[in-house]
Amino acid sequence: ALGFPKNAAEKTKSPFRRFLIQYGKGEVPMSLFAIGDPHLSFGCQKPMDIFKGWENHAVRLEKNWKDTVEKEDTVVLPGDISWAMNFEELLPDFQFLHSLPGKKVILKGNHDYWWATRNKMDQFLLRNGLDSIEVLHNSCICAEGFRLCGTRGWLFENGQPHDEKVLAREAGRLRISLEAAKEKEGELLVFLHYPPIFGQEVNLPILETLLEFDVRRVYYGHIHASGCSYALNGVYQGIDFRLISSDFLYFNPIKIEKSTEKSQLF
Repeated sequence: ALGFPKNAAEKTKSPFRRFLIQYGKGEVPMSLFAIGDPHLSFGCQKPMDIFKGWENHAVRLEKNWKDTVEKEDTVVLPGDISWAMNFEELLPDFQFLHSLPGKKVILKGNHDYWWATRNKMDQFLLRNGLDSIEVLHNSCICAEGFRLCGTRGWLFENGQPHDEKVLAREAGRLRISLEAAKEKEGELLVFLHYPPIFGQEVNLPILETLLEFDVRRVYYGHIHASGCSYALNGVYQGIDFRLISSDFLYFNPIKIEKSTEKSQLF
């Protein structure tokens, strides 16, 4: 896991920050974190322990999250949140997330079969008192000095007509999200579930949209295990791409620092 510390807490919960939070001295600096693919399954029988490196992953995620994130912070989870098939199965997983510190911003992944319309999801969150969770879908959310945009994305293999249709739809959703960002302030970040670039393959509709809106930083998930060695963690055509799937991060939410280079578009 190049570029990411195994103990993220060492870099995020400084003694000075703890002092500010404990004693209320001045304005507490709020931070943005991200981690993808938690693959929770408290409400259904889909254990991840069968996969190497995923043993007791929910316990490890909870400990690392609490060691790293404060209640004033925001954490982005770009997809594959839960193995649930419906809201009933989803509730224990979201209650688990809600119990963790910070505000959570979620996006759709390919295994989020419970995903519904925006109105149904908002009503589900409201009905169950899950007010620390917010859905990012066809929108832009501002948090900790950043503008958060994104969508699920899609695979770029086979090239069949159906794939092209879904690709165009996902590129359109990303465009809607980025258009919404024009009315807001802050450094622009994009979160995707699928990688726009993987190995020698390039998702052109998504990449072209990112370039059109002068996006400089993209975070994505979906890739696990040996596939991580083929994932892009670096700059491609002026965009910095970073993999943030849970196992790649050793189940530590990673802190996103402010960039020294800002986009010139907005």
